[in-house]
Amino acid sequence: MNKIKPRTLSGFMELLPPDQVYFNAMMQKLRDSFSLFGFTSLDTPLIESADILLAKGGGETEKQIYTLQKGNNDLAIRYELTASLAKYVALYYNDLTFPFRRYEIGKVYRGERAQRGRFREFYQADIDIIGDGSLDIMNEAEIPSIIYKCLSSLGLKRFTIRINNRKVLNGFFEIIGITKPSVDVMRVVDKLDKIGTKKVSEILVETVGISQKQADELLKLVTNKSEPFGALDSYKGRNETFDGGVEELAILRKHLTDYNVPETHFRVDLSLTRGLDYYTGSVYETYLTDHPEVGSVCAGGRYDNLAGCYTDREMPGVGMTIGLTRLFFILQEQGLLNASFLSAPADVMIIPMTDDLSHSVKLATTMRESGLRVYIYSEDKKFKNKVSYADKLGIPFVVFLGEDEISRGLIKVKDMATGEQTIASYGILTAGICDKIKELRKGAPIKEK
Repeated sequence: MNKIKPRTLSGFMELLPPDQVYFNAMMQKLRDSFSLFGFTSLDTPLIESADILLAKGGGETEKQIYTLQKGNNDLAIRYELTASLAKYVALYYNDLTFPFRRYEIGKVYRGERAQRGRFREFYQADIDIIGDGSLDIMNEAEIPSIIYKCLSSLGLKRFTIRINNRKVLNGFFEIIGITKPSVDVMRVVDKLDKIGTKKVSEILVETVGISQKQADELLKLVTNKSEPFGALDSYKGRNETFDGGVEELAILRKHLTDYNVPETHFRVDLSLTRGLDYYTGSVYETYLTDHPEVGSVCAGGRYDNLAGCYTDREMPGVGMTIGLTRLFFILQEQGLLNASFLSAPADVMIIPMTDDLSHSVKLATTMRESGLRVYIYSEDKKFKNKVSYADKLGIPFVVFLGEDEISRGLIKVKDMATGEQTIASYGILTAGICDKIKELRKGAPIKEK
């Protein structure tokens, strides 16, 4: 029989056990952060009816969706978490309490070309706040503070949250007489960081069809990084949409300080548009200070018609998403995973030194009841190999249990980090191990250089 060569499909990430621990820890940190802000967890289906996931599809999005058929049912695998959320709130409207605050961390699938940092299967971590008919601006101000909390909890320190408001741009287009579809203009402006001012100006004039004067005035506004509100003041009072957007942007900026988000970690960026056309108010993107080349690692914004494909009810919302798989890939590649983070599968490994394992089993059970993760090594190997096994897995403590220790009611513990060995009662040493493990678990999975 021919052997099949083991392989993983391109665009699908598999991790070795230590890295999986880091990844799981990142997910748990995010869950803990989301819960602090009163979000409830959802777990929507990976597969939906095709018409549900394709309701807002079209263009490139539709080409990337994996579809399948079972009998007469046309099915699709989710390409994001938002479409399933829209269906969910429309379906369970009568059973939910609004504003509805949910988070979801799950896999999504996109049939795009796999390349460095871009995957076909990847985890997204989403939060959304959904209103029933209305949603206060304070919800929009809260999202960047949650972004700050999440990334800080992971151990990241050097990042910037860029904020803007789509109403400012839509109103500004009207003020300077741009009649072309606003989304066409915004998609070009959104490329400023990638292609530069000159190229953006050329595309706006030659492809989108606005005048050179309009392009110059637009680019003068959106490239103002030092005094964005000063640049906006000269246009106030000329357009209601513009004025409303400026006011909301000012409220957002003020409350970020109230939420204790340092000014070093956010800034108003009038060039930020977010390419998706369903955003209607505040928009956000987050960049790693030392790695701007990787693009946004967290993004989102306000939208006013989440479930319009499924219901006539107005259900505005605001949310953000973290591309967790991509973020992990970047951190791993840059060597930013915290080497001192506890990634071992166990806190303690017991090495029985007698043929009778009952004492080791009882000790392991007692230690587990204290909250320790304990593994009994029962393989018939040389003593040196047993200790080496614990060392390779990064297990912090090894317990030796022989006839002498059993008869005296003691245990011998080796601290694998220092090499120090201690003999004492199991109660004293278990308490000591618990204290040290507690300290090791406090660390963040990421440590910036």
